[in-house]
Amino acid sequence: MSESRSVSSSSDKRTSPVTFYRQVVAELRKVVWPTQQQLITYFLVVLVFVLVVMTIVSLLDLAFGKAVFAVFGE
Repeated sequence: MSESRSVSSSSDKRTSPVTFYRQVVAELRKVVWPTQQQLITYFLVVLVFVLVVMTIVSLLDLAFGKAVFAVFGE
């Protein structure tokens, strides 16, 4: 069996803030950023989804509230 090294052994060393900043910038350069059109599309999809879920939850709340008042009376 091969011996596997733990990742934590390499993270025992501390890096300087400058090195950390350089690594962060290097990683951010690898990110594929969405285009403006993709961003607008994603925003609209999330907005519609949230509105649909809000509507469902509101209707369920209304229905359960009416059911509770019908069972226990006012």
